[in-house]
Amino acid sequence: MLRGARWNSPGRRVIYAAETYAGALLEILVHSSGRVPRSLAYLEVEIPSTLAIEEVTTAGIPGWDAASFESARAFGDRWYDERRSPVLLVPSVVTRVERNVLVNQSHPDFGKIRAGEPQPVRWDARLWGGRQ
Repeated sequence: MLRGARWNSPGRRVIYAAETYAGALLEILVHSSGRVPRSLAYLEVEIPSTLAIEEVTTAGIPGWDAASFESARAFGDRWYDERRSPVLLVPSVVTRVERNVLVNQSHPDFGKIRAGEPQPVRWDARLWGGRQ
């Protein structure tokens, strides 16, 4: 919320998640510059099937993956401000074949989304040149 991200400008309360555990770990690695906290945890999120989910494809928004974030932010800000859905599925710049899950905390249906208990992330030492 303070700095914004690819799909939202500062001031908009958006939760970023990934569809898969592996996708989430890759996003963390990319955005942490290799300095991953030892106490990192993950949790599973349950989105009821009755909730609206909007989807964006790579062809849907030209320039969505540009370094400037301009077109992606414009789209995401409209989605957020108009409260079109509580969830927005967007392509992952990191994997290109998986999607990230954005949750609009200001949407009236946000309270219907449930998060499980945090579980520890166990990093494989080989990611940093270590041995298993």
